[in-house]
Amino acid sequence: QVHLVESGGGLVQAGGSLRLSCGASERTFNQYSVGWFRQAPGKEREFVCALSWVGTTYYSDSVKGRFTISRDPANNTAFLQMNDLKPDDTAVYYCTANHRTVVATAARLNAYWGQGTQVTVSS
Repeated sequence: QVHLVESGGGLVQAGGSLRLSCGASERTFNQYSVGWFRQAPGKEREFVCALSWVGTTYYSDSVKGRFTISRDPANNTAFLQMNDLKPDDTAVYYCTANHRTVVATAARLNAYWGQGTQVTVSS
């Protein structure tokens, strides 16, 4: 069982930046593919980006060029750097993890989830 804890959310103006962190309880976190999903009020949870356990990155078209996913294996932490934020990026952001599998862009295929962190972008 992997316990994930997100942090770094908050309120930011459009055009601003935030960096989300996802801390994992698993010492071998580098053997997990890591993903970020988000859910806005009244909408379904959607894939944002992911980093496979072998280092391949994937981004949704809506965030490509603005968001960057990365990890710090030494500290069992993953990050989501979000630049040029837009009001449409407002959502609760969730970190996910899957052990030594390909990236899962479908929410239901992700094994472990954090509790989420709120990101609000004002216009």
